[in-house]
Amino acid sequence: MAEQLCKLGTGITLCYEEFGSRSGPPMLLVMGLGTQMIGWPEGFCEKLAGEGLRLIRFDNRDSGRSTHMTGRPPTVGQLVRRRIPPGNYRLSDMAQDAVGLMRALDMEPAHVVGASMGGMIAQTVAAEHPESVRSLVSIMSNTGSRWRGQPAFGIYRYFLRRAPADREGFIAHMDAVFAAIGSTGVPRDAELEREIIARSYDRGHDPAAAGRQLGAIIASGDRTAQLRRITAPALVIHGTADRMVRRSGGRATARAIPGARLELIEGMGHDLPAALWPRLVELIARHAQTADAGRAGVGAGAQ
Repeated sequence: MAEQLCKLGTGITLCYEEFGSRSGPPMLLVMGLGTQMIGWPEGFCEKLAGEGLRLIRFDNRDSGRSTHMTGRPPTVGQLVRRRIPPGNYRLSDMAQDAVGLMRALDMEPAHVVGASMGGMIAQTVAAEHPESVRSLVSIMSNTGSRWRGQPAFGIYRYFLRRAPADREGFIAHMDAVFAAIGSTGVPRDAELEREIIARSYDRGHDPAAAGRQLGAIIASGDRTAQLRRITAPALVIHGTADRMVRRSGGRATARAIPGARLELIEGMGHDLPAALWPRLVELIARHAQTADAGRAGVGAGAQ
């Protein structure tokens, strides 16, 4: 299905795309910091939808063709001191966007899958809107703790350097970032990554947007206590080679969510390389199927 726009009635419009059968169990894919919905590659979405799912990917606010906010992003000093201006939105607002989209598309409750910041949003949806979630998958994410899941020291230089404003310079900069944080020992599809970067620039390049999203993460603080309230079946996936969100973030997430299962994938970094799609699709699809079977069993038992 071609890209569609959904007005949520809150001043936010989200751009989304649908894969698979309308009659299948619904699944929402939530992408991460400064990354558009095409960060879930089309080939990956088609394979996952091929498991019988009704799959939706979407641009978060301040991303791609969804609503971009107009406020100034927090300064570097504010981010470092973790003192975010009161007007900045939080992860709870982004979670409410996701729930609003699910309701508008009549796909509630849904299986919710998030990567990186998208994992934080998915966790927040499960904690604050439990009625909207069939199951949760949190990929390469963390709890917001300052002591778990932080970047490797050598990664900071890539994010302290301002990306060039011109298209080719931006593509080269982001290509270097993905090479630094990506998987090791797993074939890298550099051509696909560059294609996604170029499409992202063309779909809606906004240099200030990622700063506002980062402000939302920091303003939301340590969410460990909130994660303990999650009741949905939860799967936590993390790569052993993730230098952007170290594996301690995945371990902390799995420990915080009651009954969560942790799957560590050898060599996976902070990306979704095509070589790992079969494993990721299997893990996500089987988790959703097990959760649905459990819901059906509970329903039958109540009759």
